[in-house]
Amino acid sequence: MFHSIKSYCDKLTMEFDTIPINRKALLDKITQYIRNKKEQNKPINLVYICTHNSRRSHFGQVWANVAANYYKINNVNSYSGGTEATAFNINAINALKRIGFEIKPINHDKNTIYHLFLKKDEKPVICFSKVYNHEGNPQNEFAAIMTCSDAEENCPFIPGAELRIGTTYHDPKEFDNTPLQDNKYDERCKQIALETFYVFANLK
Repeated sequence: MFHSIKSYCDKLTMEFDTIPINRKALLDKITQYIRNKKEQNKPINLVYICTHNSRRSHFGQVWANVAANYYKINNVNSYSGGTEATAFNINAINALKRIGFEIKPINHDKNTIYHLFLKKDEKPVICFSKVYNHEGNPQNEFAAIMTCSDAEENCPFIPGAELRIGTTYHDPKEFDNTPLQDNKYDERCKQIALETFYVFANLK
């Protein structure tokens, strides 16, 4: 793992006490889902869902991958999707770059495919915008983690999901093209990272 990412992760593990108790109770349900799969030696499929699959759901996908790597939890597959496809937002990409991720575009169109690396010479996390039931995402035996209120309200039922849970976050998009833009994207990225790490830390 790149040194800057490892340092960022180490700091996250010291901040779990900043997560509200009621929020932890929600996150504990995801931990239990992962634990059950782990005990059965089954694949752990986590699909992070937001309306446009452009910001918060990608943060979820990325940080689940990092947390599994950090805590050495095997068989974890993280995905993201939306109720519609748009593009992986550049401000979300830049927030991850500021932490130390290497992110490389593979093509150049309205919905660019990116390869995201947290280590050298490792298989990348593949990020691009897609609907949640895209053919590349699991169609059954997965947890659907709703990261925005719009998707939470508009998708009351996710076919194939064994667990559907709403861990909604405020949208940093509200601050696009303002002086607070980078700060708010960093803030949301860290919140999702912290809560995802809390989920995985409790598996130990």
